[in-house]
Amino acid sequence: MDLKGLALFSTEAGTSSMTFKCPLVLVVLMHIAMVSGEYPPRWGGIGSVVFHLAGHLAQRGHDVTVITRTHQKRTPAQPGVSVLHVPWLKAPMAFTRSYGKHALTSLRRLHLEKPVDVVHTLLPLVSWNEREYDWVEENIGPVVSALNGSWIGEREGMKLAARHKESATWKNPNDLAILLTAKHYAKYEQAGITGSTISVAISESTKNEFEQWYQPPDDWDCETVLYGVDHSVFRPVNHDDEEDQLAYEAIRTTYGAADEAALIGRADTETPLLLAVGRLVARKGHRTLLRAMPEILKVHPGAKLVIIGRGHMRKTLMRQAKRLGIGHAVSIQPGMSFERLALHFRSADLVIYPSYYEGQGLIPLEALASGTPVVTVNQPPLTEMIDSTVGGLFACGDPADLARSVIDSLNQPDVRTTQAQLGRERVLNLYTYEHNAEAYEAIYMRAREG
Repeated sequence: MDLKGLALFSTEAGTSSMTFKCPLVLVVLMHIAMVSGEYPPRWGGIGSVVFHLAGHLAQRGHDVTVITRTHQKRTPAQPGVSVLHVPWLKAPMAFTRSYGKHALTSLRRLHLEKPVDVVHTLLPLVSWNEREYDWVEENIGPVVSALNGSWIGEREGMKLAARHKESATWKNPNDLAILLTAKHYAKYEQAGITGSTISVAISESTKNEFEQWYQPPDDWDCETVLYGVDHSVFRPVNHDDEEDQLAYEAIRTTYGAADEAALIGRADTETPLLLAVGRLVARKGHRTLLRAMPEILKVHPGAKLVIIGRGHMRKTLMRQAKRLGIGHAVSIQPGMSFERLALHFRSADLVIYPSYYEGQGLIPLEALASGTPVVTVNQPPLTEMIDSTVGGLFACGDPADLARSVIDSLNQPDVRTTQAQLGRERVLNLYTYEHNAEAYEAIYMRAREG
């Protein structure tokens, strides 16, 4: 192995109540090329993960170059992280192949200027064929491919959502493209798992998907690393801090969820604030959530629901809320900054996540990090993160069971208080970018040794 640099690291992540330390370890410093179709200002799930993971790897002394798609807005800078932008065809699904070709050209040039030690691809948003993976492995270095869900899984999730009358797929060009072309683009995911030195699934559920639908080779080397969240941004409210308290009060007042108990942070409020976050597309299950609201309001008439997300279904959801007679209790907000979103998370009493399909699902972890329990579907991968100690579960697509789970949670304020504490601890113990940087660092090292 060509040892470019060595460093001794002691990692530490802490809060006011707990600190985690790892012993000193010897690390080879590397130049890591991350090939990601999303990167800020594209703050999608993959974009956010790559931004934070790259930053934490750079903090550990590595040189990180991100190759991503061009964007008109400015990309935020991070010390030790370089960003290369490449052209791409602005067409649903097809952009992954267009971007992939341009990213490969950029990767070749980068390697000539500054040799790359390991290539980290973020599937499925980069489409390379087997020949291209072979070329990278032979001429540049080992490829570590992160499996962020699958196109087949996306398609099946949309079909499941359609059976539960979420939304017509044809209304969204991106959803329609996935439905019609998922099988075609799945061949690039197949190339990714056969052409990479190591695959990394973002959940056991995703790993099982690839084993079921893609039939990897017998010697397939695949690890599972669940992504973490930024626990410094997504944190509980501090009611003793005046600025924090005033911001919290403003959120509660804005949505009409501001009785006396709520304003001082007590869980036994009669105006509970329910929060759902996710793109306004069929597979996120927002229509199922709205169908559950009349039953929730019968038991908790002061409850308010805030849905945050961008997408084509906003008018559909608002019309549905009006038809159900719950328009007064429902607010739909567009996407917002992480700081503003985090304020909503820590101001809510309960986060509801009714998604029909996820590769992992970061929203529940962001909620737990914020000290807010989560009610979500009783199926993987969400059950890998959420159980009765930190929230509640309901049958996928069942509004009556969703209502039952939310009502059970709201009826037990003391339990929710305990769940809030345990949820925050779970994130700090298992789901942080500090953990992710350590895990990927070890995977890169193993890929180079292999």
